[in-house]
Amino acid sequence: MGKTGIVRDIRYLDHHPGFGHPESPRRLEAIYDMLEDSDMAGNFVDIPARQASAEELHRIHVPRYVKRVAATAGMAYDYLDPDTTTSSGSYEAALLAAGGMCEAISMVASGKLQNAFALVRPPGHHAESDEGRGFCLFNNVAIGARYAQAALHLKKILIIDWDLHHGNGTQHSFEQDPSILYFSTHQYPYYPGTGSYREVGRQEGEGFTVNVPLSTGYGDGEYAVIYERILHGIAPDFKPDLILVSAGFDIHRGDPLGGMKVSPEGFAGLMRIILDIAESCCRGKVVLTLEGGYDLKGLRDSVRAVLKELAGLSFTNHAAMAALANPVSVDRALGHVFRVHSPYWKNLRP
Repeated sequence: MGKTGIVRDIRYLDHHPGFGHPESPRRLEAIYDMLEDSDMAGNFVDIPARQASAEELHRIHVPRYVKRVAATAGMAYDYLDPDTTTSSGSYEAALLAAGGMCEAISMVASGKLQNAFALVRPPGHHAESDEGRGFCLFNNVAIGARYAQAALHLKKILIIDWDLHHGNGTQHSFEQDPSILYFSTHQYPYYPGTGSYREVGRQEGEGFTVNVPLSTGYGDGEYAVIYERILHGIAPDFKPDLILVSAGFDIHRGDPLGGMKVSPEGFAGLMRIILDIAESCCRGKVVLTLEGGYDLKGLRDSVRAVLKELAGLSFTNHAAMAALANPVSVDRALGHVFRVHSPYWKNLRP
C-alpha cells in the first residue's frame, strides 16, 4: 500500500454555485483528470468519502446554521451570503467534504497512511460558526482539527493556511485555544478583511494565531523564506501531533482572483518545507484539504506538484528556491510579525 491518500468523489461535483461562479465543478474535474495521467495513476490510495456526522459539525458550527444549510438540500438555488450560493446537491457535497477530511485524518493518525490530500469541494476556511462565507459552507479544516482531538485523542494541531485569502472562520474557531496553532499567509488588505499581524489570538490563545499579511507580488522565493523562518521558529516549540493544511492555489501566478506569483514548483517547495517540519515534529503526519484556486491549468499543475512531494515522487530543493527571494520583500513581510510574536515564540526575533 502506498503512503499518500487522496479523497475524491464525483458527488463533490454536485455543488453548483451558479453560472460563471469561479468555484465551479470544473476545478475538481481538472484535478481528477490529472490523477489519471501516466505519471500519477496508481501512486495514491483512495480514501472513501463519508458524510460528516451532526456531532462532528457541531464541534465548529452552531446547530441552527447546520439546519440552515440542510434546508437547501433539493433546492435549485439559494444564497447563504452574497457570494456563497447553494444548489440541490450542495448540502450533501458539504457533508462529504467535511467527512472526507475527517476520514483522511483518521487514516493518517492511525498510521495506515503517511499523509493525505482531501480533494474536495466546497472549500471551507471562510465558514464561520454561524454563517457561510466566501464560497464556503462548512469549515472542513476546523472540523477536521476538532475531530482529531475529540475522536482520535490528538492533543495539539498546527493548521497552516497558504490560500490567497485569510481563513477568518478557522482563526475565529480557535483564537482562544492554545491547543491549536493557526498560521496564515495571505494577501492583505483583501477579502475577507481579517488577518492583520496584530491578530494574535485572545485570552488563553494569545500568541497561537500567527498572521503574515502580504502585499501583492510575492513569489516562490519569498514564500519559501517566510515559511522556513516562521515555521522553523514556532513548530519545534509548539510540538504538534498533526499538521493540517488549508491548501489554496489562488496564490498561483495565473490566478484571476489573486496578485501573487507562485509557480507549481513554488507549491512543491512549500510542501517540502512542511513535510520536513512534520518529520521532525509529528512523524510526518500531514493532511491537506483543498481551498481556493481558480486558474484551471494552474490548479491542475500545482496540485500535481504538491501530490508528487507528498508521495515522494519528487524532492524540491526549497533552499535553492529561498536563495532567489527579494530580501526587501521578505523583510517587509516579516518585520512586524517578528516584533509582535517574539514575546510568544523564543525563536522568532526581529
